[in-house]
Amino acid sequence: MRVVVQRVSEARVSIGDEVIGAIGPGLCILLGVGTKDTETAAEFLASKIINLRIFEDKQGKMNRSIRDLGGELLVVSQFTLYGDSRKGNRPSFTAAATPEAARRLYEHFIQRLRQAGLKVATGKFRAHMKIALVNDGPVTLLLES
Repeated sequence: MRVVVQRVSEARVSIGDEVIGAIGPGLCILLGVGTKDTETAAEFLASKIINLRIFEDKQGKMNRSIRDLGGELLVVSQFTLYGDSRKGNRPSFTAAATPEAARRLYEHFIQRLRQAGLKVATGKFRAHMKIALVNDGPVTLLLES
């Protein structure tokens, strides 16, 4: 699994003119699922994100986690994280999981975050969405299982 984690002061996801998910301070997470990914990978990344210390403490050091902050998460599925454009100009997505497998692991990942007591907003799986966010820092990380 691959995730792009962005520390945000706010973020929202829309389909057309309808906002379907929105958060205040927290993390915007773009989640890609690969062909070899498992529930163990989803659990590993969920745990990593829950405990990832990328929020500033009173001394200005990145020492606080999303749990410490009491922040929110916006999770959006994004199969294009598995796009391979090393050859040619059109990406290949053969390393991305099938929609059925990806949906199952996407939902498992979200469930693990919610089980940790975090507020999680989501996009709509396989929909054309627009994401608006204010990156705070900016702080953006790429994590892989």
